Amino acid sequence: MGRYLLRRLLQLVPVFIGTTFMIYWLVWSVPGDPFAGKCGERRCPDTYIAFMTEKYQLDQPVWVQYATYMKNLLQGDFGTKFSGQSINDIILTSYPNTLKLALVALGIEAVIGLGAGVLTGLRRNGFLDNLVLISTLFLIALPIFVIGFVTQWLFGVKWGIVTPTVSSEMRFSELILPGFVLGSVSMAYIARVARTSIAENRRGDYVRTAIAKGLPMRRVVGVHLLRNSLIPVVTLLGTDLGALMGGAIVTEGIFGINGIGRQVYRAILTKESATVVSIVVVLVLVYLLMNLLVDLLYAALDPRIRYE
Repeated sequence: MGRYLLRRLLQLVPVFIGTTFMIYWLVWSVPGDPFAGKCGERRCPDTYIAFMTEKYQLDQPVWVQYATYMKNLLQGDFGTKFSGQSINDIILTSYPNTLKLALVALGIEAVIGLGAGVLTGLRRNGFLDNLVLISTLFLIALPIFVIGFVTQWLFGVKWGIVTPTVSSEMRFSELILPGFVLGSVSMAYIARVARTSIAENRRGDYVRTAIAKGLPMRRVVGVHLLRNSLIPVVTLLGTDLGALMGGAIVTEGIFGINGIGRQVYRAILTKESATVVSIVVVLVLVYLLMNLLVDLLYAALDPRIRYE
């Protein structure tokens, strides 16, 4: 196990370098004047452009810029915006908000999606099964901004069950509705995957043997059937955290959440490439670590998997 973990950690290094370099190259290679609009309606003075070009090494090859960026990154410095504001402050302010929202969404999609998948997998072709299939297909077909605006108006404006927007305190009760909106599509996929996995494993020999031994159905489902059916669900949940954090732009905009989605959107509009790169780099780290965690969970869920 220790050798496998060490090998997987070493494999993350070239993946991290390759993905971050590609992101850096793509973002900084976008055509256009990076200083457009930085001095109001008038053109920025040549002295300012020369100073900023030298400061951000924009006259150097991309690989030189990337090497300098990675050197600073290893020291915990994500750089600064053109205005002089530290990107570290932006990340420390916005990332916790998006992480809270993503974790709430992950919990909602895990509980509702997995619960619906287990119930329908055990009772296929019934009323509940058809209801879940239709509702999940409905969620998958609808754009996320439609789900967000409809639920905000229905639960927040018309019925007044929740506040339409999220306050700066980011209370858990305020995050339930945006968390449901953010995780709605993934919740539908998890329900369908869990349903299929439960239905397939229910016909397995080990399930029939457990039933024949007289074990209670609760133990057969909870220990034997569910444990062996969770691998595809855990894979979806593990890789979904990074997707939820990166895809929260629309949800954060609808509910007024000051997270990384809004920061990326503003950075793209103002051509703050350093901000975009730094935020995406942190997302890459989240993806890599969650993938590693999912790989390690496989052995705990399925004893047949061994890390030799």
